[in-house]
Amino acid sequence: MMHDICQAPVSLDDPALVKEWNGMIHAFLAHGTATPTHLGAVLSGAPHFAMGFAAKGLFSIMMGRKELWDVAHQAGKDAVAALAVAGGNTRERLWVRALGEWLDGRPSGAIAAMERVLAEHPTDTLSAKVSHAIRFILGDGVGMRRSIENVLDAHKGHALEGYVHGCHAFTLEETGDYAAAEAAGLKGLQLATDDAWGLHAVAHVYDMTARPDAGIALIENNLSAWDHCNNFRYHVWWHKALLHLDRGENDIVLALYDQQIRADKTDDYRDIANATSLLMRLELEGTQVADRWDELADFAQHRTDDGCLVFADLHYQLALGAAGRDDAQADMTARFAIDAARQGEMPARVADPGKSALAGLNAFAEGRYDAAFRDLASARPGMQTIGGSHAQRDVFERMTIDAGLRAGLYDATETLIEDRIARRAGAIDRFAATRLASIQDARRIPAQ
Repeated sequence: MMHDICQAPVSLDDPALVKEWNGMIHAFLAHGTATPTHLGAVLSGAPHFAMGFAAKGLFSIMMGRKELWDVAHQAGKDAVAALAVAGGNTRERLWVRALGEWLDGRPSGAIAAMERVLAEHPTDTLSAKVSHAIRFILGDGVGMRRSIENVLDAHKGHALEGYVHGCHAFTLEETGDYAAAEAAGLKGLQLATDDAWGLHAVAHVYDMTARPDAGIALIENNLSAWDHCNNFRYHVWWHKALLHLDRGENDIVLALYDQQIRADKTDDYRDIANATSLLMRLELEGTQVADRWDELADFAQHRTDDGCLVFADLHYQLALGAAGRDDAQADMTARFAIDAARQGEMPARVADPGKSALAGLNAFAEGRYDAAFRDLASARPGMQTIGGSHAQRDVFERMTIDAGLRAGLYDATETLIEDRIARRAGAIDRFAATRLASIQDARRIPAQ
């Protein structure tokens, strides 16, 4: 029985294929472009390797695109067939089960399968990262932290230890332990200089604690940690843009948008999320973004029936509303109503907070700011469950706050701003400072 770089058993009998498998693991952990290349080589050389097909299926679902579910379903069939022909160890069988659970609409079941793997093989960095990724999609920050902390000790001296510290850093940040997150992320970067996830976790810390200078320096001084990446590098550029936004350098933000963040006009939902949320932030700060919404809306209007992730759908709707695509907005709204009536883990997120959040976005786009504030504030307690990070979801926080200001709801808006500050360990960023000042100015104006 051979073992891979995770010190876990793998049903491959050719050292060259194990090397390809290890290459896939490393690329996946580093958000590298070579992940599908290595995985393809493994499946080509080992057509009955069930875990390889399970990986293909799980990675396809993570892409959040309706058409890739067909790929995932076929991978699931191939994985089951491979088990029937060649068998597989417990780890591999649990990976096939994880894919099956997610295909059946139970991503929590996929997590449970990964956690069973980790109970037996706590050095299995790949399974730890997949559990981490699924929990991220479900917005389970507490579970992410618990899972990665369970395997930290087993990774001391491990070849992939740095990536585990990077994951730990992100979970610490998402659960509000900012000092520990910064330390863990920087430690991870020392051990794995290409750990884009760990670098971005520290960038999150600097965003949440209003330290833009430190964040910009971190990104600029660690190019090797992220310039090798797949489209995740656009997300790092997005983080840099957020930090410049906090310094009031909106011209730099717009240049980063054009030259980096949308340098490639992809329709990956993560790239669309970067772009739409950044344009909305700029508009909230009074910066004109010209016709940039149109390109995003062109992609978004073809995704109104996608229905993979509420997080993705809300960002599509941002583009549709900003570009005035009324028919496509209506299509998305109608589809949300249908999905919300269904049973399951993901439909439950459409029902709450999805429907209220979508209604709030629609109202905001139409200038009905009192309704926008009401609906977005109603969605707010459940927004964690749509996935993504605090920084990503903050665009909806900002829209809620600005809707409240525009509607003249100063007391309720001030309470929301204070809660946002508290979640950021008391840090007051430029956005909070300017909105609090606006409320004070409004209160000085005598009622007419």
